[in-house]
Amino acid sequence: MSKHPKIFSWPVRVYFQDTDAGGVVYHANYVNFMERARTEWLRTFGYSNAGMMKELGVMFVVRSMKMDYLKPALLDDLLTVTALVKEIGRSRVTLLQTVQRGEELLTEGEVHLVCVTADAFKPVSVPEVLRKQWS
Repeated sequence: MSKHPKIFSWPVRVYFQDTDAGGVVYHANYVNFMERARTEWLRTFGYSNAGMMKELGVMFVVRSMKMDYLKPALLDDLLTVTALVKEIGRSRVTLLQTVQRGEELLTEGEVHLVCVTADAFKPVSVPEVLRKQWS
């Protein structure tokens, strides 16, 4: 069994600040939830964002994102946000991410990341140390 599961899950509680006046999660906050999950997912491979920039001289930036909002999350819900590597190119990584309440799928997204140099934001190859762990 792999040390790192293929599907990474991260719990997120919906706070008042995440919602609109009706107690429904504001659409942009799903992007924030997914960002938190990607950050914690990266940590399972031994790198924080700051550590990766310092040690490897690279970082991942979002190039594009496609989101499908299926059902609303509500104030005080306990959600599970997932991340799964779909594809790895030379400098590009595609992740599939979901937001669920229990077994109920609320939001799903495809996130395209690009590996860039930390100093000049120039595209570079995904570091081999990460590529091996994600494949």
